[in-house]
Amino acid sequence: MSDTTNCKSENWYASWFDTPYYHILYKDRNYREAQIFMDNLTHYLNLPEKAKVLDLACGKGRHSIYLNQLGYDVMGADLSENSIAEANKNANETLHFVVHDKREPFEDKFDAIFNLFTSFGYFENEEDNLQTLIAIKESLSEYGFAVIDFMNVYTVLENLIPEETKEVDGITFHIKRYESNHFIIKEIDFEADGQKFHFEEKVKAYTLEDFQRMMNEAGIYLLDTFGDYKLKKFHKNTSERLIMIFK
Repeated sequence: MSDTTNCKSENWYASWFDTPYYHILYKDRNYREAQIFMDNLTHYLNLPEKAKVLDLACGKGRHSIYLNQLGYDVMGADLSENSIAEANKNANETLHFVVHDKREPFEDKFDAIFNLFTSFGYFENEEDNLQTLIAIKESLSEYGFAVIDFMNVYTVLENLIPEETKEVDGITFHIKRYESNHFIIKEIDFEADGQKFHFEEKVKAYTLEDFQRMMNEAGIYLLDTFGDYKLKKFHKNTSERLIMIFK
């Protein structure tokens, strides 16, 4: 057995999201719920037919594909080259995928930009997270709207499971969760293919107030907040999610 492959690089997302193990661990995510969320969102935003939509941090593109099936002209963007290579197998005339750093604005302008399932707050440096917000704002068309779907930090911390074990496809994942230095951290240890692996996920524990402060700084207008995928009102002590609509 070799030494543990320790992947606590500064940019944890660059290594972890590019491994097949990330997709194995999370393969049972509820995609039907995600589709209902996108139905509700696109309906709420009243997006025109063939609207240009950006799925920012799209992973393997499952949500981009669904948005495209709803009739939109979709661009999926992600930093992971492996994920984009996988997503590109589904590309068509109105569905495109690119490797992209979300701190950089797009030359194209979009009618809607979706940043879904807590794909924000990865950067150590606050300035980089602010830069991501500014890039989103600058990539919107004149009448466009952006959506960030984030965890509700209050309920996450209230219900944090410090340790658990999950077995998926014959791999036993040992997971630890804790808060440290205003980050929510998940440590993932497992053995696979004759090697021991250690990965970390780190997401800034941003509250609604933190987002409001950053949005003010970025010149962004927060239009609405919701607390779940059915778009019910946000309640800080009980809501599952923090979903923000802004421009």
